[in-house]
Amino acid sequence: MKKISYLAFLVCAINCGFAYGAYSDSSFRQEVRHGLDIVGAERNIDKPDVAPGELGADVYQYVGVAENDDYKIFIPASMYLRLGGGINLDFATDKATFNDAEYKPSDSWTTQIGLGWNLSSYVRGEVDFQQLTFSFSGLPDAQAQYQTLGGMLYFDLARRYVQQGDITRRRTFVPFIGVGAGFGHYQFEGEHGAGGLVLAAPRAVAGLNVMFTDLIGIDVYYQYQMMIGDGFGWSVHGGVDNISNFMAALRVNF
Repeated sequence: MKKISYLAFLVCAINCGFAYGAYSDSSFRQEVRHGLDIVGAERNIDKPDVAPGELGADVYQYVGVAENDDYKIFIPASMYLRLGGGINLDFATDKATFNDAEYKPSDSWTTQIGLGWNLSSYVRGEVDFQQLTFSFSGLPDAQAQYQTLGGMLYFDLARRYVQQGDITRRRTFVPFIGVGAGFGHYQFEGEHGAGGLVLAAPRAVAGLNVMFTDLIGIDVYYQYQMMIGDGFGWSVHGGVDNISNFMAALRVNF
């Protein structure tokens, strides 16, 4: 009888242990709900996100640097468009001749449109179209015109992009020089005026680029061209004319 009592007590203890350790659906749901409430409360706290690891910390640390006014991040553009014009420097330009008389250019001007490529931080290549129109003192009915298509290679005398660590800054003032050549058509309008093909070689430029924004600036420069072909005047063939202009052009990078 005593053995039967011990056996009954053992079975009862085992059943109680299983009952205590069994799966409780209501308890599990309550614990999950309590955990979600804690996570939600922590998410509502106003605090900055912290990226895990040293690399993440560096990323967050340097985000604010780029927004500082002392740093101007510039992404170099690969191409640009130029549009401008200028006036003729009559004191540095050859005169027209007719019957052994000379006539000084006056009220003369030039227009230009060009497409350029930034080949490096110092070198640019450009193709352009120019029209030069000349009037002459004492010859109200006479006019000379050039239309030329040319190619130029420009050299910036100061580095346009300044590297400071991982940040690239743009220089505001950059002096430059350029050399190239062009060809086109020349016509001296008037009685017995000369006309025909013309070669602008060499063409030389020296000036200053001023950038107002990262994409828009202005070029101010002196341009010299030696025109080989029909000369300034009437019935003049195979001549050479030296032409000087003061130019200004809007440059738009893209």
